[in-house]
Amino acid sequence: MIITLSGTPGSGKSTVAKLLARRLELKHYSVGDLRGKMALEKGMTIDELNALGEKESWTDQDADEYQRKLGKSEDNFIIDGRLSWHFIPHSFKVFLNVDKKEGAKRIFRAVKRPDEKEYKSAAEVLKEAQKRIASDKKRYKKYYGINPYLKRHYDLWIDTTRIPSEKVAEKIVENLKRKTHE
Repeated sequence: MIITLSGTPGSGKSTVAKLLARRLELKHYSVGDLRGKMALEKGMTIDELNALGEKESWTDQDADEYQRKLGKSEDNFIIDGRLSWHFIPHSFKVFLNVDKKEGAKRIFRAVKRPDEKEYKSAAEVLKEAQKRIASDKKRYKKYYGINPYLKRHYDLWIDTTRIPSEKVAEKIVENLKRKTHE
């Protein structure tokens, strides 16, 4: 079983992925962490790496090839990443959505990864999150001809705005059980 988690900024992808990994006793991989490491190695923030990716394909393609290989060589894991569903098509594909303002508040309150810049307010996070979504759409359309923010790509779509991460994980497990019993 492979579960791919995608979603909007601040929707809880990493948090829910970690909860699911513990609950289901599966490995967890994070494309955000992988790309964040790439950014740091280049002396950049993740947002700067995304902007560069609009012109240079390697910024996405290295991480995307990693996912493709992982999906072919391993089983029984959870991965959170915007395009994981695309590169691991035989996975159970989950999208987590959140109200943009709530997502910005969550990101502002969260512990920052080293590749993320320090924000002064949730309003600043909101602007950056909107830029990130626009950059994602531009890059993924250019390189793969897809938009990762469409419901049709997923087996399950959950709005996490008013649901705690533990309940989101429960919903995923319930839907996964139903799917495996079909």
